[in-house]
Amino acid sequence: MPENNLPEHYDVKDLSLADAGLARILWADRDMPVLAKIRERFEKEKPLEGVRIGACMHVTTETANLMRVLVTGGADVTLCASNPLSTQDDTAASLVRDYGVRVYAIAGEDAETYERHIAEVVATNPQIIMDDGADLDTALHTKFTDKLAHVVGGTEETTTGVVRLMSRAAEGTLAYPVFNIN
Repeated sequence: MPENNLPEHYDVKDLSLADAGLARILWADRDMPVLAKIRERFEKEKPLEGVRIGACMHVTTETANLMRVLVTGGADVTLCASNPLSTQDDTAASLVRDYGVRVYAIAGEDAETYERHIAEVVATNPQIIMDDGADLDTALHTKFTDKLAHVVGGTEETTTGVVRLMSRAAEGTLAYPVFNIN
């Protein structure tokens, strides 16, 4: 995606890091053959055309390759960091510049920025939630309940997040199904 086709909104440390990020993403892609095969199929079939995905995950080269698959499949993807300490700033920059993903992630961001970034993801009215720790799910269920109607389901990666969501389900307050993908 040419630089003049950048997403309108994003917050990363520095887009000039994108070349290094792209090199790392493509390097990691060599060891992710299953995602590569899915990406090939999605390029032809576009099964996610028009679907808005909101993700709160580690912003690493591995996640970047998953985001590439989703975008190739037609999804409109917005990503924020689930752990600011694991964010790779160059990877975040490349996702914005090269793949058109709205990314809200800066290595070492403070708690206020983290919360703002989650709010940016929620503002896109995601239909599918991909979470790592249930912070995005929790924000939707507590601060942004007006956005719950858009969500049809989600995924959760961590045991901690699954425990949080199971507690909500037991209380009868989980507004949509979530798959444990740990």
